[in-house]
Amino acid sequence: MKKSIALFSILLFANSVLAATSSATIEQRVEQLLSKMTLEQKIGQTALRGMSSRFKGVPPKHLKDAIRQGKVGAFLNVMNKDTVTELQRIAVEESPQGVPLLFGRDVIHGFKTIFPIPVGLAATWSPELAKQGARISAAEATTYGVRWTFAPMMDITRDARWGRIAETFGEDPYLASLFAAAMVKGFQGEDLSDPTSLAACAKHFAGYGAAEGGRDYNTTYIPEQQLRDIYLPPFKAAVDAGVASFMSAFNEINGVPATANHFLLTQVLRNEWRFDGFVVSDWNSVRETIVHGYAADDKHAAERSMLAGLDMEMVGKAYENNLAELVKQGKVDSALIDEAARRILRIKLRLGLFDKPYFDRDRDHIIQSKPYLAAAKRAAIESTVLLKNNNDILPLTKKQTIAVIGPLADQPHEQLGTWTFDGDKSTTQTIWPALQAFVNNQAKLNYEPALSYSRDKSQARFKQAIAAAKKSDVVLFIGGEEAIITGEAHSRANIRLPGVQEPLIKALHATGKPIVLLILAGRPISLYHILDQVDAVLIAWHPGTMGGPALVDLLYGVESPSGRLPVTWPKAAGQLPLYYNHKNTGRPANAETFVHIDDIKVGAWQSSLGNTSHYLDLGYTPQFPFGYGLSYTDFEYADLKLARRKLKVGEQLVASVRIKNTGKRAATETVQLYTQDLVGDITRPIRELKRFQRVQLKPGQSKKLSFKLDTNELSFHNQKMQRVVEPGEFNIWIGPNASEGLQAKFELVE
Repeated sequence: MKKSIALFSILLFANSVLAATSSATIEQRVEQLLSKMTLEQKIGQTALRGMSSRFKGVPPKHLKDAIRQGKVGAFLNVMNKDTVTELQRIAVEESPQGVPLLFGRDVIHGFKTIFPIPVGLAATWSPELAKQGARISAAEATTYGVRWTFAPMMDITRDARWGRIAETFGEDPYLASLFAAAMVKGFQGEDLSDPTSLAACAKHFAGYGAAEGGRDYNTTYIPEQQLRDIYLPPFKAAVDAGVASFMSAFNEINGVPATANHFLLTQVLRNEWRFDGFVVSDWNSVRETIVHGYAADDKHAAERSMLAGLDMEMVGKAYENNLAELVKQGKVDSALIDEAARRILRIKLRLGLFDKPYFDRDRDHIIQSKPYLAAAKRAAIESTVLLKNNNDILPLTKKQTIAVIGPLADQPHEQLGTWTFDGDKSTTQTIWPALQAFVNNQAKLNYEPALSYSRDKSQARFKQAIAAAKKSDVVLFIGGEEAIITGEAHSRANIRLPGVQEPLIKALHATGKPIVLLILAGRPISLYHILDQVDAVLIAWHPGTMGGPALVDLLYGVESPSGRLPVTWPKAAGQLPLYYNHKNTGRPANAETFVHIDDIKVGAWQSSLGNTSHYLDLGYTPQFPFGYGLSYTDFEYADLKLARRKLKVGEQLVASVRIKNTGKRAATETVQLYTQDLVGDITRPIRELKRFQRVQLKPGQSKKLSFKLDTNELSFHNQKMQRVVEPGEFNIWIGPNASEGLQAKFELVE
C-alpha cells in the first residue's frame, strides 16, 4: 500500500511538473513571437474578421491579402472546409510570422446534433448532461475546422420578455455557475490542444440579462453589490473552469459600455480573477460605443476599448485603422497592444494551432452518430417540465384516440430553436411522426394542425380542429413560439401564446374533451388566461434534433418528467421582472391581507386593502415558482435534521432529509436546499439556492439525503464591497421548489 501511495504521489508530482513546463514553454514561445512581430502584426492579431452567418462562398481577395500581411488574427462563419484549409495555409505559410488563424462559430446548444436550448438544458438541473452536450458539440464542430465557440452564455436574467432568455441558464447565480463551468469543461475537454477541443467564450460580460424592460441591447443599472453577488458569479465559475476567452456585452452598465468598461475588463477580470485568456468584443460593439455616446468616433472608440482591456475586435475595424496612430500619438501605450496580442497568441498555442494548424477532415462519421442522438434525446427528456396534470390525464395510453392539434407538431426547423446555424431540419425528428411510429396503428390519431405557424391569425380551420377533438378521447395541443421569435433582438412585450392559439384552445375546451398543452418555446409563456381550460401542461422549450421521440416517451409514460424550472414563471408580463430570490420589503404580501381587484367592494375605504407589496389583479405569487416541476408520481419529505443548530463561521453545515416515492411509478426528484440570512449589513433575499440533488426512486422507496454547506458559501458583499459572512440566525428549507419545503433554523456565531 505504501509503495502504491508513493508511486501515485510521484505521478502527481510528475504531472504537475509537466503542466508547469508546458505552461512555461508556451510563455517562452509567446515572447519569442512577440519579439519578432511589428506593431502592425500585433494589431493584426486583434482583428476578428467575420462573414455573415449565412455566408457560403469564398472570402474576397482583399481578406486573403490581409492574412498574408499578418492583419487578421481570427475568422468567424467560414464553414467551407476547403476555404478554412486555404485561409489557414495562407496564414501559416505566407504571413510574416506564420501565426495560424483561429476559426470561430456560434455553436450554442449543438452543431449538427442539436440539444435543447440552454434554458432547457438548465431545466434538467443536471450539469453533467450539459457537459456531455457541449463535448458532443465540440467533437462535431471541429470536423469543420472550428476551434472556438461563442458560448456558453451565462447572463442572469429575471425577465421573460428578453428574447435571449432562451440562451441563458436562468435566474439563479448558483445554478447558472454550475452549468457555466460544466459547459466550459465540455467544450474544451481535458486538454485545449486536443484536436476536438473547442475554446469556450464566457459571454456576455456583464449584466446583459438585466436590460431595461427586457429589450435587447438596452441599458442596465446594477448596483455593485448586486452585480458581484448575482450577475458575476457564473463568470467567475467559468474562469475557475479554465475558460479560454470572454466576450464583452452589447449593453452599457451604469453608464459605461461593457466593451470599454475598465472596471469589468481590467479591475475584476484581470486584477481580481487573474484571467489570462483574451476578451473579444461582441459584433461591432467597439464602434457602437459611439452610438452609446461614450466615444466621439472610431479612433476614440478604439482608444477607450483598448485602455479598458478589450483584446480583440469582432468585425469592426476601429482597432485596425486607429491603434497604430494612437500609439504614435502616445494615447495608447504599445505595452497594451503587446498584452492583447500576448493573450491571443497564448490561447492559440494552448489550442495547439502552431503545431497542428490543420484539422482532420475524415471524422464526418461521428456527426449525428447513434450515441450523439441518444444523448440529445436524453437531454430533451430531462429538460421537459410538467407544470400541470389534473386528474392524472398524463400519461396517455394507446387505448385512447388522440386529436393532435396545433402549429408545432411537425415543424422541424422550429423545434431546433434559436442559434442553430448548422442544425439540419431534414434530420430533425418531430412529434407527429414520432407519435405515429410509437402507437404503430394501436391507437387512432386525428391530426389537424389548424394553424400553419405559431403566429397564424387565421381561424379558417377551427371547425376541422373542433371536429377532430369531438371524435377523440383527448386533445393534444402542440403550440408555443417559432424559433424566430426567440433569441437575439427578439424580445416580446406580450408573452402569451402568439397568433390565435388561445382562441383555438378555448374553442377546443368548449367540446368538453380534456386538453394536454405541450409548449415549445424559448421563454416562459403567460398561461393566465387559459390555464383553467387545459388539463395538463408540459413545457419542452425548443428541444432540438431528438425532441419528437423524447416527448412521445414522456406523453405515454415510458419516461416520467423530471425537469424543474430554472426561472420563475410569471402569470403575465406585467409581473416582470420576477424572480424567487427577491427582497422581503417592509410590507411583504400575504394571503391574509391580499384582496383581489374583483373582490374590492364599491366605495371601499382607501386603506382597507392590506397595504402590502402586490398587484391587485395578479396578486403576489408567480404562476409557477423557481425549481417547480411535477412528475407521474408523488414524493414525501420528512425528518429534516441539522447536525448542529449552532456553528461557528468557517465550519460546515450538515443537513439531511428523508424523501419517499409514495406513488406507483419510478421517477426522479430534484431535492433543493435554500437558506435565508435573516439580518445583514445589506438586506438579504428571502431565499437563496445553495444545494440540490437529483434522486431516482422506485415506487415505495425512500432514501436519506445529506447536504454539506461551508459557511463561507453564506457570504455576500456588504456596504463597503467586502465579501463577508455575518454571524446571526438563518432559515433553511429542503423541498421540491423555492416556495415549499421543510423548514428549520440555525445560528452562526463568531
